[in-house]
Amino acid sequence: MRHQDFCAIDFGTSNSAVALPTDPSTSPAKNTLRLAELETGFTSMPTAVFYNVEDETRCYGRKAVAAYVDGYDGRLMRSIKSILGSDLIDTSTEIGHGQAVKYIDVVTTYLRHLKQVAERQSSGKMRRVVMGRPVYFVDGDEARDKKAEAALETAALAVGFTDVAFQFEPIAAALDYESTIDREQLVLVADIGGGTSDFSIVRVGPKQREKLDRKTDILANHGIHIAGTDFDFAVNLAAIMPHLGLGSLGPSYQGARKVPSSIYFDLATWHLINTVYAHNRVAELREMTAMYADQLRYRRLMHVISRKLGHELAATAEAIKIDVSMTGKANVVLANVDENLSVSFSETQQTHALDSKIEKIAAAARDTARMAGVAPDAIGAIYFTGGSTGLTSLSDAIAASFRDAKKATGDRFASVATGLGIYAARLFAD
Repeated sequence: MRHQDFCAIDFGTSNSAVALPTDPSTSPAKNTLRLAELETGFTSMPTAVFYNVEDETRCYGRKAVAAYVDGYDGRLMRSIKSILGSDLIDTSTEIGHGQAVKYIDVVTTYLRHLKQVAERQSSGKMRRVVMGRPVYFVDGDEARDKKAEAALETAALAVGFTDVAFQFEPIAAALDYESTIDREQLVLVADIGGGTSDFSIVRVGPKQREKLDRKTDILANHGIHIAGTDFDFAVNLAAIMPHLGLGSLGPSYQGARKVPSSIYFDLATWHLINTVYAHNRVAELREMTAMYADQLRYRRLMHVISRKLGHELAATAEAIKIDVSMTGKANVVLANVDENLSVSFSETQQTHALDSKIEKIAAAARDTARMAGVAPDAIGAIYFTGGSTGLTSLSDAIAASFRDAKKATGDRFASVATGLGIYAARLFAD
């Protein structure tokens, strides 16, 4: 059996994944698929590139994030998918030491890395690819939407693919579920990642399964820019930052006013954390000691900043969110901040911190059904994908508006890639 020279790439805003045909030498079944191991032990990886200007190297995924967190001199590029369709695609950006890189080259560099990793796990070169794409790269602007797809195709061709096809991400997410049903139904695809919550109403069924062009099966698409990073930020502010002084009062002789809060907001915002460590910022904070009646909390704040623990605390906030979702509570020892400090966070506290955001996301799901012109009881299933759908309170809030719908969940981080692989196998079947 000859080498199957195709793959499928889910080039996501937060994370990416690649589906490959199974090696014919190990699996006699035709057009079976597997997910590439993009990093050791992981079949998905952050969509991130770090340009290290100290030694003029690049690294990707978790290594890119680690290099940024560790403070290497350079530029971390994340959410690079959002460049597509914008005016930035034709411009350059500074990466440090007077060096610059074109935005389109950032996309190309990352895709080339995915292709090279995939080819090392395959039996030859990859020539054909199915790329995932949102229903709309740019809402309400057809010209920019076409420009975005054209830019992604240009990048794919530049890294060596000779045949580039596209499939809509909500269709890809629904394909795996579609293979399990024997009648037509409407599915609400809830794709909730780190930056956005996207919803699509998709028609699926045995007849639809045979079609390659599925655009008419998407009845509505809608989304909002509230998702996992917003949850982590809210939990960080509610569970951790008060122990560093957020909400604390100043001395009574100063009128017991609350201490400034901007430092805490920046310290809880992932891409702003390193700005807190700037020399002028630290000098300013050292002058604020008299503003704190609780000097212990002020010392903790300065310790976190001097030891550059902000990203560690952001990761702790995410872990607290997950623990509360799984067990109803979280108890975390923060010995790196203060040997006597432990944090307890309850389900009630988390609900209070996240409720308004979760309701806005659930409202977006209901709006999607209204846009499709279908009643909630017409939805046969809700297919949850994206890392943030692991938050039980969120999935329950969405499902509450569609009580007759079956709840279905695939691989939260790779279901889109798996669906794209299914489509690629059909499209490129020899």
